[in-house]
Amino acid sequence: MGIISNGTTILDNGAFDVSLGNQVLVSETTASGASNVQFTSGIDTTYPVYRIDLIGVTCSTNDRNLQFNLSIDGGSNYNVSKSFNGSYAQSNDNSLAYNGSLAAYNNTGNQTIGYNGGTNASSGISGSFWMFEPGGTTFTKKIMVFTNTKSYESAISRTLFVCGQYNGTDNIDAVKFEFDSRGGTISGIFKLYGFKDS
Repeated sequence: MGIISNGTTILDNGAFDVSLGNQVLVSETTASGASNVQFTSGIDTTYPVYRIDLIGVTCSTNDRNLQFNLSIDGGSNYNVSKSFNGSYAQSNDNSLAYNGSLAAYNNTGNQTIGYNGGTNASSGISGSFWMFEPGGTTFTKKIMVFTNTKSYESAISRTLFVCGQYNGTDNIDAVKFEFDSRGGTISGIFKLYGFKDS
């Protein structure tokens, strides 16, 4: 027996509908010692806004930066032109400032979104990765990322705010996360959500 309210199924065969409200869990993955984490399906025109939650992302080697890249061909290539800027704050200096190392113009390489990841849970990187209209083909795709980590080497909390865009109008259909080119495998929980039109 189901419970239906105003045409929306709330409970069906004893299970709650996970898509109640505007936020819908599209997919999730738990990585453990992977070379990277990719979302190659589920990002399309179904929702105008997508968010990927990064939860406790750690690296097999200390002092590595978490990065991402985008694809317009289902993950066959991660090399689209992107422009980004970023700000950085840390708990020991009570300031928020522009960080030139996060800036990139027409960059096709990986973009840093998390600093100083480490090997244990206390130095894991957590945050949110937002994409606006990634499945559309009219406008450039805006992206905002907010992450926080405790440095692997001290009690300093580091927060990054990275915003920018994919410079083309093709639909973005895949996202890849990995640590920087100095190496190290990735572990953590990644959840992809879509947001319905209100």
